[in-house]
Amino acid sequence: MKFLKLAAISAACISVLAGCGGGDSPDAGSSFDLSGAPGSLIATPTALTTLTPAAFTAALTQAGAASLLQVTGAPKCDITFNYFQYGTVGGAGEKTSASGGIMVPGGTDPACTGPRPVLLYAHGTSTDKNKNMASPQDSEAALVAAMYAAQGYIVVAPNYAGYESSPLPYHPYLNLEQQAQDVVDALTAARKGFAAINASANSKLFVSGYSQGGFVSMAAQRKLQLAGTPVTAGAHLSGPYNLGRFGDAVYSGNVNLGATLFSPLLNTSFQRTYGNIYASPSEMYEATFATGIETLLPSTTPLNTLLSTGKLPATALFAADSLPKPAGFELFFGTPNLIKTSYRNAVLADAVANPTAPQHPLRVAAYKNDLLAQNWTPAQPMLLCGGNADPTVFFSANTSTAKAYFNGKGVPDQAVTVLDVDSAPTGASDPFLLAKGGFAQAKAAAGSAALAKYHGELVPPFCNAAARGYFTQF
Repeated sequence: MKFLKLAAISAACISVLAGCGGGDSPDAGSSFDLSGAPGSLIATPTALTTLTPAAFTAALTQAGAASLLQVTGAPKCDITFNYFQYGTVGGAGEKTSASGGIMVPGGTDPACTGPRPVLLYAHGTSTDKNKNMASPQDSEAALVAAMYAAQGYIVVAPNYAGYESSPLPYHPYLNLEQQAQDVVDALTAARKGFAAINASANSKLFVSGYSQGGFVSMAAQRKLQLAGTPVTAGAHLSGPYNLGRFGDAVYSGNVNLGATLFSPLLNTSFQRTYGNIYASPSEMYEATFATGIETLLPSTTPLNTLLSTGKLPATALFAADSLPKPAGFELFFGTPNLIKTSYRNAVLADAVANPTAPQHPLRVAAYKNDLLAQNWTPAQPMLLCGGNADPTVFFSANTSTAKAYFNGKGVPDQAVTVLDVDSAPTGASDPFLLAKGGFAQAKAAAGSAALAKYHGELVPPFCNAAARGYFTQF
């Protein structure tokens, strides 16, 4: 079960500080206004805590994460973690609200004073309904704080609709248009509160995210570009950009680690948006899991409890006798399984009959939200980072394919930089020498657990370090 906890969740627990999400947030009380328009700031941001470089270093060390500082560098700035709420929309355009964090650097170091660059950061998949990027107790928030805010970036990190204080009863997972609007709404609202929290921003805006967040950050870069909002550069890390073809690969039997968690999030998102993924959950899901699955994730119940109590299968996406069953993917076939063979067969039949013009509602939805099917040519440079052996978000199908797609659209080769952190340095002048070398050491130290830790623990620090280095050239 530890295998699943570490590797199956996109950007899951990086185990930086205590806990893997959550953290207290203030009650907005009477100022909480669901009638707020998308991008509205519902209440003045509230400071949760301020950590000096010494205090942050001590907290990381006490939590057993001192090694993270070898990747991020020693903190230079004080960091004030601010909580805010903003107006946005759900997957079907319904009005709602969400929350997030604004990390503001301060102190006397020259890197922390004067107008600072802004990073809009999109987090990875979480099953935790209480995930809060405003709290340093959230491990991903702590990583982002150490990597960016402690080095002088103002960080805006939304929690997304459906999480934390958001009243939306589901999360619009990998809904391209909604997720892009969600994080842009967060940025718009956060900027309205900058003056009140002493956040002085310069003209530089960077966009980044990991895993689900890599998809979201690329979608946000696209949306900002189409809206005419200047973006300095993007760094999209281990994201499922090629969603349609990636989904086809999974249903063909090349199942990714964590599919039994991602599938309910994605299916519910598409069902709430389009209303036609299934007539009822029992059409898609086996009877063991169909009841209550539409409201299961995200959850306040810990993931281990969901698995141990049989709310979800650990790995068996498909039935033991469901075909095709490619060699090497046997782990994802078994009993009890999540997806009915009849539903899988219908998806497979459509993939054969209509490979590039899908007719099955699930495939239609996936291709509609595929970032490589939007006829979009990025105008700002971007870094695409990941690891070639990632068992959760396949590198070749997503990162390498995105690079080829954008180059094919006429984007200059140097404007889309690809980094495989799990590759040998090209030489002493390799700009990503340290990221590759550090990843190799971390992977070797993980030993037999490397595959389990690959996506959720090993790749994130080094791709984020590479992203920060990439941003320094602009």
